[in-house]
Amino acid sequence: MTNLPWTGASGVILATVVIIGVYVFWRMLKEMRSGFPLKDERTQRVSGKAAFYAFHLGLYFTIALMLGNILSNELRGVYLLDGWYAINFSVIVQGLMYIGFRLYFEKKEDFQ
Repeated sequence: MTNLPWTGASGVILATVVIIGVYVFWRMLKEMRSGFPLKDERTQRVSGKAAFYAFHLGLYFTIALMLGNILSNELRGVYLLDGWYAINFSVIVQGLMYIGFRLYFEKKEDFQ
């Protein structure tokens, strides 16, 4: 995993960040022009519950990933992932879980 083509990957990462930034800015402007409040009580509850679940499941995922890495080193003598890749993978998975939970809870009509 150390021979990744970083010149191409850095361009893709930059393009992704720019696209996401433009989308977030566009959505924020659209919500401001609609006249509705940006953060009502339901939105705050949805975001809070999604963050709670994503944080805790992300911690369990990170613990499982590190345990698998340690066991792989003890049994086979080779790490599955370098530390940097494991941390990045954990952050990406936790962020995607937050997005998924938030979308799921936003679609639920009887959210408590």
